[in-house]
Amino acid sequence: MKGLILSGGKGTRLRPITYTGAKQLVPVANKPILFYVIEDLVTAGIDDIGIVVGDTGDQIRQAVGDGSRWNVRVTYVQQSRPGGLAHAVKESREFLGNERFILCLGDNVTEGGVSELVSEFATGSMNCSIVLTEVKDPSGFGVAILEGDRVARLVEKPREPISNLALVGIYLFDRNVWEAIDSLRPSFRGELEITDAIQYLVQNGFDVRPHIHRGWWLDTGKKDDVLEANRILLELIPPAIHGYVDGGSLLAGRVVVGADARIINSVIRGPVAIGERTVVENAYIGPFTAIADDCVVRESEIEHSIVMEHCHIEGVRGRIESSLIGRDVEIRRAPERPSAHRLTLGDHSRVEVQQ
Repeated sequence: MKGLILSGGKGTRLRPITYTGAKQLVPVANKPILFYVIEDLVTAGIDDIGIVVGDTGDQIRQAVGDGSRWNVRVTYVQQSRPGGLAHAVKESREFLGNERFILCLGDNVTEGGVSELVSEFATGSMNCSIVLTEVKDPSGFGVAILEGDRVARLVEKPREPISNLALVGIYLFDRNVWEAIDSLRPSFRGELEITDAIQYLVQNGFDVRPHIHRGWWLDTGKKDDVLEANRILLELIPPAIHGYVDGGSLLAGRVVVGADARIINSVIRGPVAIGERTVVENAYIGPFTAIADDCVVRESEIEHSIVMEHCHIEGVRGRIESSLIGRDVEIRRAPERPSAHRLTLGDHSRVEVQQ
């Protein structure tokens, strides 16, 4: 089987972070989200992976490379336009051929990976398999209606609660998907919808099976989702101290300190990940925080946050919490007088100030 990862989205819900970077490369527990998806496919035994890219394709190519770090082959498919999930699959036909394949979104991570799914589909007789999970409010998702162990119907964002089984964003197809995609017409959004392709398979008698996912599912489309993913994944990383920690510092719980990082006279309460060459001095780093490579945090407190590469945070009064801080950001305490907030913010930024 082959794997196909869709990484062409613009990530509008994560602006301004995604104005200058691909949403699939936003780090969670100090690792790009996309890397978790690739690793899940590798663990499932898939060594031939296609990645569909859009405007941020150069960044993704630079980050992922040819796949050799995972001992896999990576092929890039440049999507001609943002035309929907089924359009992305259609433009990947040369790469996929008539083989069975698994389709994953590049910003979704699921507990337990996809090994069981791939094994079931590789040896089974079904034409398509979709992953579903129970949600409290199905109105924001595509949902599936089941009849026994078969999918009977798909409904996109139902107004009435007809099912609480939402599509997770992991799909497995055989060659019959090409017939389904060739039959599609653009939706009201002007896109070729993957749910319409699956509905075609259902209506035309193909064997479409559900797989109910019982663990956590992380859709990292918004800031709070990214922070929740960071919280969950930090609890899974093994503690490791590769940098320098002085005798005046206290490390408690699950903590990772990267190579050539320096922790000086600071308190770090895990789970926390500190990147390589980062300096933490006279600071408090609280649980569920990931600070990337080449940062400086001095005389400040941070908790339940993500700080991306090359940031400098110094002398900040009060605790920074529940924050997603982009690359090359500088946060410093202003002069004592006059008392004022001095801000340089991009479009779609959000700042909460305590008076």
